[in-house]
This record gives sequence, C-alpha cells and structure tokens, in this order.
Amino acid sequence: MSPFKSGPDLLAKPGGRKGGMGPQIMNLRTEGRPPPPKPPSGLRVEDRIGIQAPAEVIWDVVYDLGRWSEWNPTYPKAEGQIRIGEILTVSLALPDQPVQELKPKVLEWVPNEQLHWRLTMMGGLIKTLRYIEISPVSASGCIVDNGEIFGGFMGPSLGKRVGRVVRRGFQAMNQALKERAETEWARRRP
Repeated sequence: MSPFKSGPDLLAKPGGRKGGMGPQIMNLRTEGRPPPPKPPSGLRVEDRIGIQAPAEVIWDVVYDLGRWSEWNPTYPKAEGQIRIGEILTVSLALPDQPVQELKPKVLEWVPNEQLHWRLTMMGGLIKTLRYIEISPVSASGCIVDNGEIFGGFMGPSLGKRVGRVVRRGFQAMNQALKERAETEWARRRP
C-alpha cells in the first residue's frame, strides 16, 4: 500500500493548482538544456573544402581581415574588427560581376570555429546570413563550410538568381584559403 493518497492532490502544483509537479517530459537530445535555436530559413548556397591544417591556423587566416587582400579573390578588401555588433566593410568580387562594397554586421564569432555576419538590403526585404565554419576532423585537418543563407521576403528569389555565381565565388575563396592555411601550417611546423 502506497503512503500517498491517490487522487487530485498529486496532480496539483504548489498552491493547489493543477498541472504542475508531475512527470515532466525531457528531450534527450537537449539533456535538460533549452533546445537550440532554429536555423535561419531561406535559400542556402554553400561550398565545403577539406584543409590540411589545424583549426587555429585556418582561423588565424580568416580572422586577419587586413590581409584578406593578399589571398582572398572573393573579398579582395576587408576592413573592421571581428566583434559582435561591429560593422565590417568588405568588397565582394564575384566572377563576371562588378565589385560591390558591402557593410555587414558581425552576428557572432567563436575563435577557431566560426564567423557569422548579416547583411540587410532593400529595407529588410533581403536578409543574408554569411558564414565561415571550421570543423576539425583530426589534429591537423578540418572541413570548412563557406556559405550564405538568403532570407527575407525577396532573399530566396535573389539567391536562386545569383546562386551559381555566388557558389563559384565561395569555391575560389575556399581554394585560396586552403592554399594559404596549408602554406602557413607548413611554415609553422617544426
């Protein structure tokens, strides 16, 4: 026999209201933490590349905006500081397109892992989320995801229109980043 009286008292929250202290459903994927934020919606254009260098070396190349002009064909000019909320000034040079000056806002960055920035155009009708993400696969090898999500009311249609040329730009940038980071890693190794 149970020492607890069955009935509505067990179903009540403190203060006598129902629906409280009973069994709670836990999502095992979040292990008691709040669920991760939903990824932004929109059209994704991305290129991935494997780089034979540690994440720290790749990050050093990405983080040094002042030297992007030395290696980056897609952003031949980049100025500003990588800090949350900072506005960067970058020149976007896509294949067969005129160079555009952009002023994206840094959303988040994690050393050796990621850089995300946002660009809002046409009064918010087009919102893009630009990302460079570094994922280690070994002590001296990483996968770099280089992409952009075209969101907002008109973003996906713009993404469809320019997606191929944007992807070619990301491919060129990834290849140049690979060469730069692998050369730097070879120089640093004992």
